[in-house]
Amino acid sequence: MHRIETSLPGVWELRPKVFRDSRGFFMETYHRERFAELEIPCSFVQDNHSRSAKSTLRGLHYQLHHPQAKLCRVVEGKALDVAVDVRLASPTFGKYASVLLSADDHNQIYIPGGFAHGFLALTDSVQFLYKCSDFYDPADEHGVSWNDPDINIPWGMPDPLVSEKDSKFPRLADIPREFLPHYSAK
Repeated sequence: MHRIETSLPGVWELRPKVFRDSRGFFMETYHRERFAELEIPCSFVQDNHSRSAKSTLRGLHYQLHHPQAKLCRVVEGKALDVAVDVRLASPTFGKYASVLLSADDHNQIYIPGGFAHGFLALTDSVQFLYKCSDFYDPADEHGVSWNDPDINIPWGMPDPLVSEKDSKFPRLADIPREFLPHYSAK
């Protein structure tokens, strides 16, 4: 497994070793000891799988009291995956990092807790898998507007398919501070 830095400290692109032969391929997508060697201090408790049609944008979501670190990958198609730092007092508050995830490249993104997360399906069908470090609590879900002009994420698509719930998320500047996670320097 190879760890690649992004523009946000703690958000990493991961590239597993892929073993190919005439039968296909094999790779490890998660190995607790190898992740610890890469300084990814996370154990996961829940796996999620979504399928999205082209132009579907899901996000930007975060959990406040049950923050979820996420390990995301695409097993069919391509998606633009985005993490936004929404931690109050963070030096990168309001900044984003993005990684193009592809089933062909087998790459992943690791996103720590305290970041809002979303992705855009770029191909006709995208199957998106992700591990979470805490259980999903629907009462604890919060979000940031996918098209917040202050964050200015270049999605490359002016009118994606967005759920009604996601379309109602506020701009980051309009979220009451008590509904944002806090940054803690380690």
